[in-house]
Amino acid sequence: MIIVLKPHTSEEEIQQVMEKVRQAGLTPHISTGAERTVIGAIGSDAPSKKEIFEALPMVEKVVLILKEYKLVSRDFKPQDTIVKVGDVEIGGDEVVVMAGPCAVENEKLLIQAALAVKAAGGRILRGGAFKPRTSPYSFQGLGVEGLKLLAKAREETGLPVVTELMDARDIDVVAKYSDMIQIGARNSQNFTLLKEVGMTNKPVLLKRGISGTIKELLMSAEYIRSEGNNQIVLCERGIRTYEDSTRNTFDLSAIPVVKSLSHLPIIADPSHALGKRDYVPAMALAAVAAGAHGLMIEVHVNPAEALCDGPQATYPHVFMELMKTCRRVAEAIGKKMPYVPIS
Repeated sequence: MIIVLKPHTSEEEIQQVMEKVRQAGLTPHISTGAERTVIGAIGSDAPSKKEIFEALPMVEKVVLILKEYKLVSRDFKPQDTIVKVGDVEIGGDEVVVMAGPCAVENEKLLIQAALAVKAAGGRILRGGAFKPRTSPYSFQGLGVEGLKLLAKAREETGLPVVTELMDARDIDVVAKYSDMIQIGARNSQNFTLLKEVGMTNKPVLLKRGISGTIKELLMSAEYIRSEGNNQIVLCERGIRTYEDSTRNTFDLSAIPVVKSLSHLPIIADPSHALGKRDYVPAMALAAVAAGAHGLMIEVHVNPAEALCDGPQATYPHVFMELMKTCRRVAEAIGKKMPYVPIS
């Protein structure tokens, strides 16, 4: 349930309510807005204890949350959450683009891609150091060496870094070298891993599962949020259906649906959704028009020789033109993007 406090409630009174929640055997989660403070009281028997909190003088009202995902729902927090990655804010007026190669292959290619991403107006560098592959014989990534190269690219360009975490045993080293931790589609319901990243203070990019429903995506986010980490960005990256014209089926409707259900930002990854670079620009523009808070685009300087997902990687010059067009679409719906010089 949600305990809505009256305006101008003192810090001492807030702590009194928090303690009352604990005494009732519930777990408190606080959300401070511009005018009011809201306390989520989470527990299986929370509804039966509603009257306890309604009687408190500093409480304005108590509302039961019927959804299974509580802390990530708009019922708990009506205003949008802003997630800060380095000096980049996701969830506000700017459409934030994360871009870079699928996998870190070597220093030269990574730096070239990072410079191209920055020149086009990309705000965050993406790149995989640990790669989950369908075949055990495919390139699995450079591991820790790849993380160090990403950190070097950050020094070179100033771009914050997002990279995937696959194993809870690697959480410390991934957190050390990255600015944002990605949980990929295959680990979207790895609940042990979700709880581990929930206990960190790092922003988390959570991708929708390969066949995951929107509710399942939000429940996975709830696992992270319930451990204390409220810096979560959701990602629509396509789901598996019977259609095989593209790698996955890009669920464009997920963007407005998620925005109506949750206060968390949502971005789109058309590269993984489609699997074919020729279709990426159209769906990237569609995602911006649908209200996505950002995009994740694969960019490689030589996709033909990429060790991972070359067919979906965008050439730097195409990415530059895409960013210019995205900016015009963003402006048409009242959003903004970094200015890209017209060549």
